[in-house]
Amino acid sequence: MLDRNAALATVGGDLDLLREVGTLFLKEYPTSIAELSGAVAQRDAVSIEHNAHRLKGAIALFGTGAVFQAAYRLQQQGRSGDLRHVEADLVDLERLLVQLCEEIQKLISE
Repeated sequence: MLDRNAALATVGGDLDLLREVGTLFLKEYPTSIAELSGAVAQRDAVSIEHNAHRLKGAIALFGTGAVFQAAYRLQQQGRSGDLRHVEADLVDLERLLVQLCEEIQKLISE
């Protein structure tokens, strides 16, 4: 999930700064996923797009792999208004976020 080289590149190779960014992400992402979950529950396409886009931007700091792509799918579904798969895709995003967060926590603890 965590692309260490890409993540380091985003912070100019500063490992301490990456750890700080990781700490902030771990602190902030629960609010973001809660807002996205609420938008999905309400089937609010505009809010799904907005919240998925915001979360995707935060995830991008750690790479553009599967978890980034999962957020992107939700953003696109919100944009198109095609919400047939948003619940399943939200579950997928949440599962991938758990893995990313575990890897970020390991990075912080090094």
